[in-house]
Amino acid sequence: MSIANEKIGKVWLVGAGCGEADLITIRGLSVLKKCQAVIFDSLIDRRLLDLCPDSAEKICVGKRAGQHSASQEEINALLVRKAQEGRLTARLKGGDPFVFGRGGEEITALKANNIPFEVVPGISSSIAVPEFAGIPVTHRKVSRSFHVITGHTAEDMPPEKLSVYAKLDGTLVLLMGLGNLGRITEGLIKGGMSVSTPAAVISNGGRVNQRTVRGTLGNITALAASEKLAAPAVTVIGETAAYDFSCADKRPLSGVSVAVTGTKIFCERLSESLSPLGAQVECVCALKITEYAENPELDKALNELSRYTRIVLTSMNGAKIFLGRLRRLKIDIRRLSGISFAAIGEATARVLENVGIYPELVPAEFTSKALGEALSRDCKSGERVLILRAQKGSAELTGILSADNIAYDEIKTYDVESEKISGGVVESDFLVFASSSGAEAFFGEGLKISKKTKIVCIGEVTAQTLKSKGVKNINISKVCSVSGITDAVLSEALK
Repeated sequence: MSIANEKIGKVWLVGAGCGEADLITIRGLSVLKKCQAVIFDSLIDRRLLDLCPDSAEKICVGKRAGQHSASQEEINALLVRKAQEGRLTARLKGGDPFVFGRGGEEITALKANNIPFEVVPGISSSIAVPEFAGIPVTHRKVSRSFHVITGHTAEDMPPEKLSVYAKLDGTLVLLMGLGNLGRITEGLIKGGMSVSTPAAVISNGGRVNQRTVRGTLGNITALAASEKLAAPAVTVIGETAAYDFSCADKRPLSGVSVAVTGTKIFCERLSESLSPLGAQVECVCALKITEYAENPELDKALNELSRYTRIVLTSMNGAKIFLGRLRRLKIDIRRLSGISFAAIGEATARVLENVGIYPELVPAEFTSKALGEALSRDCKSGERVLILRAQKGSAELTGILSADNIAYDEIKTYDVESEKISGGVVESDFLVFASSSGAEAFFGEGLKISKKTKIVCIGEVTAQTLKSKGVKNINISKVCSVSGITDAVLSEALK
């Protein structure tokens, strides 16, 4: 084998499924977690990109009706090039790669260049979108078959084809045909299909903003236009379109969209809390935690732990960095004997508890001010406190300790920076800010908030930062935690 061939990577054509991120297959998820490059379409749930390694190259190639996108030839060439660079590459496609996904053309290009590949099937919108609307594509004694047809261009729907489709038994499922719906229905009627045939159009299927219009072949075009349904849309024509098997048990946040500004871990935890309630959660401004690789001040303090009576940690990120630094310096955890710990919040405390350290002080209110006041009451004369936290930590904590003459060393262990920005104007129902740093990053990147969007944030400090940016009507969670944010969103949504 030549040296060039030894460097060849591999391409996976991965079906992302239809709608939200959790509809991807387990196999597709495993590919994303190991890929070095991901080439994706516009219609995929962007949360899938967060499952890729941080180092993975992420390239959007569009593929959305009415919007600019790379040509299929450009996409084919890109896949070949990334594999020839030695990359493990995921080609992430909405729905299934082979259901009008042009996966066959991409494989032809890969085979022509001797590029290894695999196909990972996905849930096709042709089946899933009708299901989300409660429409079965087959039903006993009503429809024993279904036919998936593209209505993307006029060339896809010539009169002779429409005449054939009109005579088919079973259910017709039209993908990408909203713009041509009028001429499609007209052609089917001319071909002999009854104007009273049940029909439905489902817009944004599988997403929080899904909308369904039901009618007949004779009036569905007018109904879809009057309701201003937008692409992407799936049209179902046939007797099964009259059924409504949609779930009657509506979750409290069904149809509610929540945008989040925070660290990747916070966004994931909030999504895990809100998604089961029916909300669609998206990270619009991700914050990256950057640990200081060289931190001689921290190393000195950890090597001289006997100088301190207390260690204070103000976030779970800081707690993880503290424990990681102990391991790298090979400092035996038994040297912490006699040192008490204070932490902001249950999440920070849990990081310590996972290694057998149980903080003696966790204030009921998860704020720097509450922690400072608790330390001020609890510290005795002669104690020295080691505070490990972010570069832009609140001055309230150290201000209280200084005012009460409590000796402390404050060491910055990490910084917070914006990592991913999505869009210019946030149009979601709710926008969550997890920290003052997140608020600064959001507005620093020039993002804006729509008039309909309700603001929820953690703590008074974050609220003050938002007010300084001109934000009004802020909902502050009563508890500074994921559960507190969840309760605040629920309370406001159910008003």
